[in-house]
Amino acid sequence: MVDQLREEFVQNTLYRFDESTRMNTISLAQLSEEEIWKNPNESLNSVGNLILHICGNITQYVISSLGEKEDNRNRDIEFSTTSGFSKAELLQKLTETVETAKRVVNDASIEQLIRKREVQGFYFSGIGVALHAVEHYSYHTGQITFWTKQLKNSDLGFYDGHDLNVKNK
Repeated sequence: MVDQLREEFVQNTLYRFDESTRMNTISLAQLSEEEIWKNPNESLNSVGNLILHICGNITQYVISSLGEKEDNRNRDIEFSTTSGFSKAELLQKLTETVETAKRVVNDASIEQLIRKREVQGFYFSGIGVALHAVEHYSYHTGQITFWTKQLKNSDLGFYDGHDLNVKNK
């Protein structure tokens, strides 16, 4: 039963990572190189900053913490960067980071998933680390989606071809 629970948790975590990546890929495809670094206002971040921040967070939480690697994150630079990455480079960085994180989650033992560890001054189990990373990624994916829709005044078609009004069975 424990192995089934682990497998279910892992598969759902990987699915959620993939869903956010799919949505961000669609959003980035709509934006120009200039729009990637456009700031809505001084209190908000550009899509480029959000992508760098997502990569930093996933690296710190999943790759470094759950994956038991050294934590080399420089969080401040994720927000202070104003250029230097093209849209393609940001998408590649995001995709590579997520794929590495997915491998870490997929390979995590039961012991790694239940062991408590400190990340950013908080204490989480490996499951908590993965849940944080998925939730954090989804949260910022929503911000990227909103900003893209704001700039383009367009539906992004994330669920084209799916009837989202189907009732539960």
